[in-house]
Amino acid sequence: MIIRKRLTVRVGILLATLTAGLGSALPAAADEAPAPASPKVELVLDVSGSMRTRDIDGQSRMTAAKQAFNEVLDAVPEQVELGIRTLGANYPGDDRKVGCKDTRQLYPVGPLDRTEAKTAVATLAPTGWTPIGPALLGAADDLKGGDSTRRIVLITDGEDTCGPLDPCEVARDIAARGIHLVIDTLGLVPNTKIREQLTCIAEATGGTYTAVQHTDELSGRVKQLVDRAAEPVITPVATEGADSCTDAPQLKPGLYTDRETFGQHRWYRVDVLPGQELRASVSVFADRAVNNDYGVLMRALTVHGREIVRGSESGTGRTDAISSGLRYPKPELEGTDSDKPAAETVCLQVGSSFSAPASVKTQPGLPVELTIDVVDGPDNASDPAAFGLGRGWWLLAVLVLTGLLAGLVFGWISRWRVAVWRTN
Repeated sequence: MIIRKRLTVRVGILLATLTAGLGSALPAAADEAPAPASPKVELVLDVSGSMRTRDIDGQSRMTAAKQAFNEVLDAVPEQVELGIRTLGANYPGDDRKVGCKDTRQLYPVGPLDRTEAKTAVATLAPTGWTPIGPALLGAADDLKGGDSTRRIVLITDGEDTCGPLDPCEVARDIAARGIHLVIDTLGLVPNTKIREQLTCIAEATGGTYTAVQHTDELSGRVKQLVDRAAEPVITPVATEGADSCTDAPQLKPGLYTDRETFGQHRWYRVDVLPGQELRASVSVFADRAVNNDYGVLMRALTVHGREIVRGSESGTGRTDAISSGLRYPKPELEGTDSDKPAAETVCLQVGSSFSAPASVKTQPGLPVELTIDVVDGPDNASDPAAFGLGRGWWLLAVLVLTGLLAGLVFGWISRWRVAVWRTN
């Protein structure tokens, strides 16, 4: 009896141990995929001597920048890892070689301690040179590593004073590394040369340039850029359109990139089920000098060549991008018992009417960005082709017959009026 009790106790202990072990192992096995890496942002602030100038809301540029930074630091999303780098903050002398190395990380990129970051910013005083190029290189190194989104926000009141290291070339070099690092620039002085340089830096990495002349504009724009870093980023998928719909690649909802030479037409295919709506848009970017007056065309056709709907847009050379789009709602099928109705293959044709001077190279083609989305169609959606000639020539026959009848009636009324006039 005692032996049985001991055996029962041992079995109970063994089961309890196994249960505890399984309980500790199950959560680990049931864990979901690891959370995405935290986005990283580094604010690069110009602390050169020119930041003493008092032309922003009656205070110095440095005071306005500090005030904006305090507001930004209070609003940084929890998931964002933020750092601060300065340029021209430490060396007050005239030695250019030393002054052009004056950039350092004021606050490391990582989880934000708002009080510590504000204290670090409060100690800054306008001091030296404007080494924008070295500061961008340093910021790129601060953000290296990992697969998270990365963004540099440069705030400055002047152009780089440390040539021949061109900050625009530095930005291009950073973009060529393929690390998906975006540089946004904010200029505190509406100067043409400064605007051109900061615009070039931003465009080289897909960023933006903004001119700000008030404290609230500066803080609002920096907040917006930091928030944007926290948003999920869609990486475009490279594709290659064909010369005909038959050979065109099959696209699913998403963002795609391609290149199109001058005057070329590219074809793509998308499947649309009954009750769904296709939404497609295309943007063509003029990344080189082109002639004025150009256009972009996007058409949706059936596999038999019948046009369903089209979108077109024209430009005059004032912008470096032109876009067009279309929507095609496919109505539900009536009187069918099939659980899986067949999808309709829609052929998308993208064309443009760009031309360029003879000195401009046409290869590679212009960058094309294509957005495809397939959503639930609206209630009682009608085929847009039903309002054109897509369903056949019956509408044209109706129009001709209507015109003929209208002409006969008008002619009869005219003759009757003339007869009455002659009689009287």
